[in-house]
Amino acid sequence: MSCSLNESTSVIQETDMPTFRYLALGDSYTIGESVPAKDRWPNQLARILGSDGLQAEVTIVARTGWTVDELWQGIQEYPPTGTYDLVTLLIGVNDQYRGYPIDGYREDFHFMLNKAIEYAGGNPDKVVVLSIPDWGCTPFAADKDIELVSRQIDQFNAVNLDETKNAGAHYVDVTEISRMAIDDSDLTAGDHLHPSGKMYVMWAEQTLPVVKEILK
Repeated sequence: MSCSLNESTSVIQETDMPTFRYLALGDSYTIGESVPAKDRWPNQLARILGSDGLQAEVTIVARTGWTVDELWQGIQEYPPTGTYDLVTLLIGVNDQYRGYPIDGYREDFHFMLNKAIEYAGGNPDKVVVLSIPDWGCTPFAADKDIELVSRQIDQFNAVNLDETKNAGAHYVDVTEISRMAIDDSDLTAGDHLHPSGKMYVMWAEQTLPVVKEILK
């Protein structure tokens, strides 16, 4: 699979509008495996915000297949610089997929969330955690135990929700949106596993009210 690592995407136009710095941390769901760069959900979020006069400089640190620990390794190789006005974190599906213990995920996620808060200048109110999507609702999972996958995804999300609340950061549930793919093939990319641009814009719209409140 093709993948990207540390990528800055400028959606700044010639304007007097203020620019905010946005750091998106994650895995294939953040780098947008199997969709064009413009359809990645962080870029779609930035585009929607731009239409409201909020111009973003987007930096993505993500790679297909990364676990929480591997995200941290990638960050150390390509460390974000400065302070960000918004940080999003979506990580954990590969921990679940590889059968890693949920207690280990809690420990790793706790650490990674605190790092995200550091990149936001120590302010948890500038951090948004997205829930893990349910890949069991995709054609890729046709021969899998989809009830087991969904149950485990819920368990992992219970952990990241709990850690997010304890840290005082924001939480956005995109899991239920991802489950719509079981009845709508247009919500899945050509690889039959990852979301399409159509689904990613739904994630962006779900996250939008929280982000606008943060940037207000």
